[in-house]
Amino acid sequence: MLLTISTTHHPASDLGYLLVKHPDRCQTFDLAFGKAHVFYPECGDERCTAALLLDLDPVGLVRGRKAPGAATLGQYVNDRPYVASSFLAVAISQVLGSAMGGRCKGRPELAEQAIPLDVVVEPVPARGGEVLIRRLFEPLGYEVDVTRHALDAAFPSWGESPYYRVELKGQQRMRDLLTHLYVLVPVLDHEKHYWVDEAELAKLLAKGESWLQGHPERELIARRYLYRQPRLARQAMAQLVEEDGVDPDEKTEAGARREDVLEERIRLDDQRRGAVLAVLKEAGARRVIDLGCGEGKLLRALLDDKQFEHVVGMDVSPRVLEMAAKRLRVEQMPPRKRERLQLLHGSLTYRDERLAGFDAACLVEVIEHLDVSRLQALERVVFEFARPATVIVTTPNSEYNALFETLPAGSFRHADHRFEWTRDELQRWAQAVADKHGYQARFLPVGPAHPELGTPTQMAVFVR
Repeated sequence: MLLTISTTHHPASDLGYLLVKHPDRCQTFDLAFGKAHVFYPECGDERCTAALLLDLDPVGLVRGRKAPGAATLGQYVNDRPYVASSFLAVAISQVLGSAMGGRCKGRPELAEQAIPLDVVVEPVPARGGEVLIRRLFEPLGYEVDVTRHALDAAFPSWGESPYYRVELKGQQRMRDLLTHLYVLVPVLDHEKHYWVDEAELAKLLAKGESWLQGHPERELIARRYLYRQPRLARQAMAQLVEEDGVDPDEKTEAGARREDVLEERIRLDDQRRGAVLAVLKEAGARRVIDLGCGEGKLLRALLDDKQFEHVVGMDVSPRVLEMAAKRLRVEQMPPRKRERLQLLHGSLTYRDERLAGFDAACLVEVIEHLDVSRLQALERVVFEFARPATVIVTTPNSEYNALFETLPAGSFRHADHRFEWTRDELQRWAQAVADKHGYQARFLPVGPAHPELGTPTQMAVFVR
């Protein structure tokens, strides 16, 4: 992986002072995972370029692991030695740490000056592609140029790869540029090479202190940087919004209220709930789990019907679960009814033994709140590991949005929605999931039907 930083600041050779690396020397640094080389392909008064080249040892990476079990071929043959990832972030911190900290002994005033910078990072793996790259860097004042690499230039029919060349141009302080790269390069990647713990939360808040709070994608950045640690991501958001007084759960609730207002005229919430109950009763389900239960409206309906002997609600937000318990009046419930109910805190994208053993699982207006890249994890959790006999999924029909007069064109019904599918998109996804995991899928309309646009909610029912 290669990072180059160029400037036309006069004299451009001052780049050596900023990076604390002499332009006349090619320097090599030993890192835990390989070597980092710093050199200057060009150095003059008009333009100067510094390069950071990482040379990772793929065999050493595997042999250095302490995890038990025999190494597989996939551990040796992968893209880790060749793409910009958390390895590059660590190299920036260790090799260019003085520059990232804003220290410049030879030109201290230069460290606080925004200078013209032209930065190239490649190859960059990006979950979300060019759109995501721009969403991350453009709000920070960069002019962004993205080029997608072909799988093999000699075989164009093979198509494009998931790797990109990213060029950033703008007036920036060197310390700001390096902290942006330190945080955002791992955000673009799909994994980290080390365990994410409380120390990573501290790093994110420290490195993003001057810019992350005002970034429009701060929640996405926190979630992806604190990889597979939703609890830490929530802590990060709580601290980031502390000063501006915005509570992330309140933001979600506000989005839900907006969605309720849009759908109130056709009482869609009631119709959805009724349709789900009808399918559950038809299936003869007795043990039901509501995944992403929210404030507990479906849980209340399930508890009111004695067919459902064991009712469980699970949500990723502790605060939402507290609200559900309060609105369900759990403390005032008759003992027998209370014994039928259980509330769980957990994520839908991580395997959880508590999800096994149910007749049916419901995901009512849930999947659209996940990034598309996380749907595969949810599919495995629900359809491969939990494997209830019946799974019910409801989600908005984006075609119907045109009939909501107060919804701007191209907008989603809820501010937290990551996507909204057409009927064809849902059916293609559901059929692929069913085929892969041994289910049969059928589709039901929910709500008033339009002759061309269908119904506002679409339902997929999976039965094995």
